[in-house]
Amino acid sequence: MLFNTVVFADDTFQGHAEYDDTFSMPAEDLFTDKTDTLDKKDVIKMTVSQVLDGTFSLEGDEFFAEITSDVVSDKGVILPKGTIAHGTITQVAEAKRLGRNGYLDLSFDYLTTPDGREIPIEGKMSTKLHPVKEVGKIVATDIGYTAAGGVMGGIFALQALGPAAAVASHGYTLAGGAAVGGTIGLGMSLYRKGKNVLIAPGDEIRVKVLSNVDLPVYKEEALLQKELKYPGLDIRIANILYEKDPFGEANTITLSLSITNMSKKTISGMDLALMNDYNVVFNPSIFGDTRLLFSQLKPGDRFAGKISFSVNNVKGTYWLMVNDRAKNKPLAKLSLDNAYKNVAKDVKKRNEKIKSGRKNYYKEDDPFDI
Repeated sequence: MLFNTVVFADDTFQGHAEYDDTFSMPAEDLFTDKTDTLDKKDVIKMTVSQVLDGTFSLEGDEFFAEITSDVVSDKGVILPKGTIAHGTITQVAEAKRLGRNGYLDLSFDYLTTPDGREIPIEGKMSTKLHPVKEVGKIVATDIGYTAAGGVMGGIFALQALGPAAAVASHGYTLAGGAAVGGTIGLGMSLYRKGKNVLIAPGDEIRVKVLSNVDLPVYKEEALLQKELKYPGLDIRIANILYEKDPFGEANTITLSLSITNMSKKTISGMDLALMNDYNVVFNPSIFGDTRLLFSQLKPGDRFAGKISFSVNNVKGTYWLMVNDRAKNKPLAKLSLDNAYKNVAKDVKKRNEKIKSGRKNYYKEDDPFDI
């Protein structure tokens, strides 16, 4: 399924969603005869299609977000992964002094499913903390500033005047230094500026549904992606892991593969790649298991092992590609979404933790922002 969002530079917001023929079938082939309800207060996990920045985004700005995991009810899938949500920024607040963080309020009014249905919804998401939590966080941080200032002031007095002066004054030099340090720390806390919000593609947002929506339940076979197979080349994806790279970024997908090459072609690990639904290609990573990467699978050869790919967003939709470099075209195209349905539950649970990523959506501190 392909969803492409186009934003033009003028004041008019424009966009469109495209979908392939995966769902170009009658409704009776798509859905069971059951319906279920997307309940009020349900939470849908999404990722945005563009950067939402608390210092540049404006109230009224529109954007798209994509559902990153199937929404499953007791009866089955009611909203498939890849469903697009239309959103609007309803409120923007920049960071302020006294450690007050900025925030964004987002609202959502309709969904576009991969089969082309437009579903009205009412959904909200805010990065703003509850007022009690926000005040508590600021107070705790400022106490930290003041306490640190007091400790540093006492240490400075001890080093400057010496232990003898501290004894002769019965500790008043230390107390005076601590008081001065505490005053400096308090001044720092009053001057301290909070953080601004930055939500980027790949960040997972949790959208709360505000009204009940009745939806049909999809048939399992209707959600399978179409694949391209090459005669004699049997590739099975046994497991899919989301991992962090050596720098701590959750941007690596590791596949456990079983390959039997009974075709007439020799397949190299360098012929493998991942492609996302925007046709962006990602080559194998050198930070993972490289046995397959540097292997040649001749006719009759078999291989079982792992291969890793560095991607820009583990929450996306990907296909494993086997490329014919001589003819510059794919020999095979296998859906990771199809394979993921058979991944063990404990692996999926682990992957969800990796996918969730950061939760505060704040920008990193700028040392020049004072």
